[in-house]
Amino acid sequence: MDNKRQLLLQKRENALEGGGKERAEKQHKAGKLTARERIEILLDNGSFEEIGMLVEHRATNFGMDKQKFPGDGVITGYGTIEGRLVFVFSQDFTVFGGSLSEAHAEKIVKIMDLAVENGAPVIGINDSGGARIQEGVVSLGGYADIFYRNTLASGVIPQISLIMGPCAGGAVYSPAITDFIIMTDQTSYMFVTGPNVVKTVTNEDVTSEDLGGAYTHATKSGVTHLIGNNDVDTIEKTKKLISYIPQNWKSKTPRLPFLIERECREILCDIVPDNPNKPYDIRDVINNVVDEQTFFEIHENFATNIVVGFARLAGRSIGIVANQPQSLAGVLDVDSSKKGARFVRFCDSFNIPLLIFEDVPGFLPGTDQEWNAIITNGAKLLYAFSEATVPRITVITRKAYGGAYDVMNSKHIGADFNFALPSAEIAVMGARGASEIIFRKEINEAENPAEMLKSKEIEYRTLFENPYIAAARGYIDEVILPKETRMKLIKAFAMLENKKALLPPKKHGNIPL
Repeated sequence: MDNKRQLLLQKRENALEGGGKERAEKQHKAGKLTARERIEILLDNGSFEEIGMLVEHRATNFGMDKQKFPGDGVITGYGTIEGRLVFVFSQDFTVFGGSLSEAHAEKIVKIMDLAVENGAPVIGINDSGGARIQEGVVSLGGYADIFYRNTLASGVIPQISLIMGPCAGGAVYSPAITDFIIMTDQTSYMFVTGPNVVKTVTNEDVTSEDLGGAYTHATKSGVTHLIGNNDVDTIEKTKKLISYIPQNWKSKTPRLPFLIERECREILCDIVPDNPNKPYDIRDVINNVVDEQTFFEIHENFATNIVVGFARLAGRSIGIVANQPQSLAGVLDVDSSKKGARFVRFCDSFNIPLLIFEDVPGFLPGTDQEWNAIITNGAKLLYAFSEATVPRITVITRKAYGGAYDVMNSKHIGADFNFALPSAEIAVMGARGASEIIFRKEINEAENPAEMLKSKEIEYRTLFENPYIAAARGYIDEVILPKETRMKLIKAFAMLENKKALLPPKKHGNIPL
């Protein structure tokens, strides 16, 4: 019996070593943690329970039968983050470069199935050279098995992908289906085809970092939602993200302590300038309204003319979508529409109420936008808001012009409450453009056309650039003072807490992809 115990202990010890100390040291020299170290930091101390520690690959070709490591390059199991159950897999680059084999894929699939069955988030730590070429199509089949599980789990449990090393070729499509991607700066990259293939096909010289590094995907493609400065920072951002989202589509996030008596500071009155053409930072408005120091921005460096992220209001997690006047005057364009739509759909999938701050002069004009399908992409945001059944509240801080007024969670597409500050301007277009069209004849016939245009601008602005016509129609539920904003929102969201909204029976809608 002692020999049998000793054999088990030896096998466990071998599994814990991964690819060996030398390869672990190489990982450290590259600025990366090992697969097990990452799990230790991610999960509550002592909570990790490993599954499949002794799994080995079954390949025999190319001498693979003589190269076996317990666990086969991926560590899988479950544990807790701040006491909440999560499932996790962490690819081990020290074993066959973290490459995916049939057995490796089966371990990941098992964890994903368990996560769905038990209604808990799954976190995947990706650090892999891709498919294990020694296994050929079997490894490709393993990827497809994972993609299928990602799709089935979408909207059922939160799925978070950490890219903490290479993730290339077919491997990128699993993270792409998940809800959030978090990359580590300088040590991770994602691309379908690498620099060598790009050079061969297009004759472009590009580095892995420029082609698919964290900064590239955070600013240009929008593929990644958050960037960590190093492995530890990436994991800490993951833990913070998890704190804002529920376990599954049937649950809600825990309510935390808060100061309900805090009014919006009077400075909120000064944030939105009297001059409608003067920019301001919408984050100042957000931070003034939500529970202090709780706003957690997502996609910060991509499509900066719209701001999305999580916060807490009266201790409860909410999702925020806000036009950003500081960037492109807050217009909606192709990228901001996609960014907003994706975030809205995530929040709706997981019962996270939506708060919208609106200051939008319209959709960005131009051939580039039209040729890149602003029509279809703008419709994505419209569709996402229209389909969302979670509590939805809009606060119009300043401009709400044209079709963008409709799209930004207007009353007409199912918003529950629409508030406006006294500074709100709700109209088809700005005063100058409208005056040039409506009063064209009078302006052209005037002795001083410039003076006539100016007077007509004032006339139009007095009539239309305010929230009161919309309020008279019931499109705005209430015009509120800036300092009242926080308490009005707390009360409205509390009233909507048990909202039940049913969509027409259907298989699924056909979102304009």
